[in-house]
Amino acid sequence: MIVLKPRALANEMKILRSLQRKMSLLQQDGKRHMHLEKGWQGEQRFDQLLMERLQNVGYLLHDLCLEQNHSVFQIDTLLISEKGILLFEIKNYEGDYVYGAENFRILPSDQEILNPLHQLNRSITLFRSLLSKLKIQLPVKGYIAFVNPQFTLYEAPVNAPIILPSQLHRFLERINQNPSLLSRQHRELADHLLEMHLPISPYARMPDYHFQHLGKGILCNTCHSFMIKTGRKIVCNKCGYDESVENSIMRSIEELTLLFPDQRITTSIIQQWCRIIDSRKTIRRVLVQNFQPVGSKKQRHYVIRT
Repeated sequence: MIVLKPRALANEMKILRSLQRKMSLLQQDGKRHMHLEKGWQGEQRFDQLLMERLQNVGYLLHDLCLEQNHSVFQIDTLLISEKGILLFEIKNYEGDYVYGAENFRILPSDQEILNPLHQLNRSITLFRSLLSKLKIQLPVKGYIAFVNPQFTLYEAPVNAPIILPSQLHRFLERINQNPSLLSRQHRELADHLLEMHLPISPYARMPDYHFQHLGKGILCNTCHSFMIKTGRKIVCNKCGYDESVENSIMRSIEELTLLFPDQRITTSIIQQWCRIIDSRKTIRRVLVQNFQPVGSKKQRHYVIRT
């Protein structure tokens, strides 16, 4: 199995992780954050299964965002093999659900949610249209993969393109049973999809936030709690994670530029943002080592080296 596009945290989730500790999120933003985190956990579980179970049967591309016929669509996981292409929509639902042609119902509340097969069918239709435009003739199939072992779905049609948690291992074993010899055409298709990928999803929804309203400090790289400075180390009292002052400063700069891409990087701003780094000299040294200084001493800021 060759992973040509690994799964990576979307900027939206990185931003929400940071803001969740540094401000009070509105209820809708908090729910959005929880939804994204749960989805990420499900995707990680699915990826681990693929790496454990699948042999050298194709190219894997995760988190594709594509546009076709002026419509944007996302694919959680795409597998290109000799026999065709598989699209996977990954769901980390938990609890008891009842299948309906138009919607799923959650038990026991009887709350309705959209049938995820609608989203899958839209992606399949747009992807087939994209292949036709590229003059590539490969069969395309799609599946909803439910990965949470605590998920149960009642009344689902036997032939629906649904993979339940108890079926995941057997499904992947069936893929392994089909030998796959990849050609130049398969690699060219994968490379073309990578070129077409939209790095910024139009579906991202960002909260409203401002520098002066955010809590300042260095967040733990593991549990995202605020850290403290002890000697030459920055330490998380909650989970025990520690790192050098230099690494903490660089992570904080990365976080600041993610949240505020137009913010000029100066010694003063980074000291405010980190809060627990008292030495301006240390911050300046890290900036000089990693960035290009611009401007006079009083107006100096730092940019990425070209």
